[in-house]
Amino acid sequence: MTPSDASGAASAGRWSNLERPPLGGAALERALVSDGGLWTSLEVVASTGSTNTDLAARAGGLPEGAVLVAEEQTAGRGRLDRSWVAPPRSGLFFSVLLKPGDSVPQERWGWLTLLAGVAAASGLSRAAGVDTVLKWPNDLLVHVNGEERKTGGILAERVGDGVVIGIGLNVTLTEDELPVPEAGSLVLAKATVTDREPLLKAVLRALEQWYGDWRAAGGDPAASGLQEAYAADCVTLGRHVRADLPGGRTLTGTAEAVDADGRLVVRTAEGEHEAVGAGDVVHLRSVR
Repeated sequence: MTPSDASGAASAGRWSNLERPPLGGAALERALVSDGGLWTSLEVVASTGSTNTDLAARAGGLPEGAVLVAEEQTAGRGRLDRSWVAPPRSGLFFSVLLKPGDSVPQERWGWLTLLAGVAAASGLSRAAGVDTVLKWPNDLLVHVNGEERKTGGILAERVGDGVVIGIGLNVTLTEDELPVPEAGSLVLAKATVTDREPLLKAVLRALEQWYGDWRAAGGDPAASGLQEAYAADCVTLGRHVRADLPGGRTLTGTAEAVDADGRLVVRTAEGEHEAVGAGDVVHLRSVR
């Protein structure tokens, strides 16, 4: 195969599905990376196991604001080591490197997962024209045929002096392509925009804004407005829920608030309140 033939074959591969065009890495970098901005680099790769794993491995040699985007993830991970796999170019799969430094006490870094959720929900609602809400602590939900379905998830991992935050979002997955019946996608939610480039730009710009405000407030979730914004977007609040906690314990009750540490406050049938910092939460029914 001649070099020109090889180039043509590679181009044909990138454009093999015209309904799912490739991302323009150079154009995205020009739009998002600027002097004085949060984002310092943006790389798009054709395929990888996990953008979080790759970015975490390189985090020590990178400045804050590095962004890694993959057209396909073959070993994407969610909470509790669940897999996140989807057809090439059917979604957005990306990770960012944040280094709050001494400006934010480390005990407040746990808010970064919730911050990413608020940014993703607001960016997608604005850019895709579809109501995107949050399920505590890190799921993005949309309505498909009147049902709440998970269309995205967030995974934050502490790495050295920073945090790598990964976001996976189903954009154009059809019903036949969904990994489980409870999953959804923006196209199934009748989004007005499914072009991944403006969606990615909207989420990253919202993330930059929220992160800047949170960091300027020393990570204080109340002073930065983050705690209020998360509560407004979180459909877990007011629900009767079951929380499957570490160690095999189960807690059932009404989710009433998200406290200053980002924990879900649940009121039991006995009227006692317990703050859940980690666990798998299932929505049972709405009570508000």
